[in-house]
Amino acid sequence: MTAWVEILTWILVGLGSFLTIVGAYGALRLPDLYTRMHAASVTDTLATFLVLAGCSVPVLVSGDWLIAVKLFFILVFLWFTSPIASYALGHAAFFDDEKPLLDHDLTDDQEGGSVR
Repeated sequence: MTAWVEILTWILVGLGSFLTIVGAYGALRLPDLYTRMHAASVTDTLATFLVLAGCSVPVLVSGDWLIAVKLFFILVFLWFTSPIASYALGHAAFFDDEKPLLDHDLTDDQEGGSVR
């Protein structure tokens, strides 16, 4: 395997891993369900693409197209199911009376008032 293939693979997998860590940190630190869900779904979609692209680069260079096609189908499946699952979760939470925090809710909390 040539050096540029290894470098590109490490860059893509490293960026995907970094985005996963940032999304996990955001899911822990953000204030309500909707912002946490947004951080997790955006990170899941983009980080999955980067990691699978990094895994497919050496496979495409080596000429093993069957594995590349399988990785592509995994990517397409995750790109469709992850946003739909996030939408379903947010929709169910909204109709279960889980209201999003607004700007004035956050400023009231900083002044000593309660959010709910």
